Amino acid sequence: MLHTVMPGAEDELKKGMATAYLGIDPTADSLHIGHLVGVMMLKHFQRSGNRPIALVGGATGMIGDPSMKSQERKLLDETTLRHNQEAIKKQLARFLDFDSDAPNAAELVNNYDWMKNFSFLDFIRDVGKLITVNYMMAKDSVKKRLSGENQQGMSFTEFSYQLVQGYDFLTLYRDKECKFQIGGSDQWGNITTGTELIRRTLGGEAFAITCNLITKADGSKFGKTEGGNVWLDRTRTSPYKFYQFWLNVSDEDAEKYIKIFTELSREDVEAIVAEHREDPGRRVLQRRLAQEVTTMVHSAEDCASAIEASQILFSNKAADALRRLDEATLLDVFDGVPTFEVERADIEAGIRLGDLLTDKAAVFPSKGEFRKMVQGGGVSVNKEKIADPQLAVSAEMLLNDRYIIVQKGKKSYNLLIVK
Repeated sequence: MLHTVMPGAEDELKKGMATAYLGIDPTADSLHIGHLVGVMMLKHFQRSGNRPIALVGGATGMIGDPSMKSQERKLLDETTLRHNQEAIKKQLARFLDFDSDAPNAAELVNNYDWMKNFSFLDFIRDVGKLITVNYMMAKDSVKKRLSGENQQGMSFTEFSYQLVQGYDFLTLYRDKECKFQIGGSDQWGNITTGTELIRRTLGGEAFAITCNLITKADGSKFGKTEGGNVWLDRTRTSPYKFYQFWLNVSDEDAEKYIKIFTELSREDVEAIVAEHREDPGRRVLQRRLAQEVTTMVHSAEDCASAIEASQILFSNKAADALRRLDEATLLDVFDGVPTFEVERADIEAGIRLGDLLTDKAAVFPSKGEFRKMVQGGGVSVNKEKIADPQLAVSAEMLLNDRYIIVQKGKKSYNLLIVK
């Protein structure tokens, strides 16, 4: 999990309870799994008796961090930032203890609260004079943008980002005795600007701890799917799709991720890895990883539902499970299958299934083909085998009052959507 630990950090941690913060830019009203590495570090930090601070970057979110970005990001207004902050706190509460009276209870802060009344002239006089342009230009995040192929360079707004983040560290050091900042390895330059500000302003010593940026075994970006980010918010990424993401990672990635994204002990992880290697086809490692992370981010009930939904495609006795699926999960399970729209009036009129699946939706090329497959036991509706080619369709067949799943053979699925 760790990438770089500033010299002296371990000795400082041995002195007793320490305070560390992790900055999160509230660019959306949900965290995604790319945020999870830093959040897990804060979680471990609190579990070991230290005090975590989650900083939602209302001010820095208005600027945009240039680190490892090829172009400037869109800026957000205050109303959107406040909404995002509240949504993010609810998600963080699944990982961190904010509400107890323990001395190391977590705290959520927003840097907009101390930056909003800071005038530009005050900032460049009190903060800007402490850090040289040479120092700022030497940062990798700045050099990369200035030498980028797109020739867009970077705005002064983004160039000043490290000063604002550095001032955050200075503020938390001064007001909350926060001596540690945690972040991804791409944040090293921004974090060390903060330690430098603390040294030059207060003569204090502060420390950086960075985590590895997680990538897949093939070098591609972690946490991305064809549909974009894998979010922690169930309305953006359903628990089923969330579970599926972890279930489908490679063996190599699963072995790495289970050490980072779960609270399993070293002994448990080693035992699971050993069991997996005996028979990789059973995907023991991926199943346990998916179970642990889905339960942590959502709930045990959501995880159980996701597991049940995952088995629907491969079970001939899943009719009851299919009816229990909510609409979002149903659409996720059957994402990508051929889809047909049919009229509700036809369903209410009791149209015969053969007519529906040939005349109204081209699931079968002909009624003869339909009859032949029914007689051979190869047609199922909502995971129930059809024995009568003359069967009439009724409203009771509808899943979530508007869907019918038609299965041809073992693997060919079709989704009928009733308008």
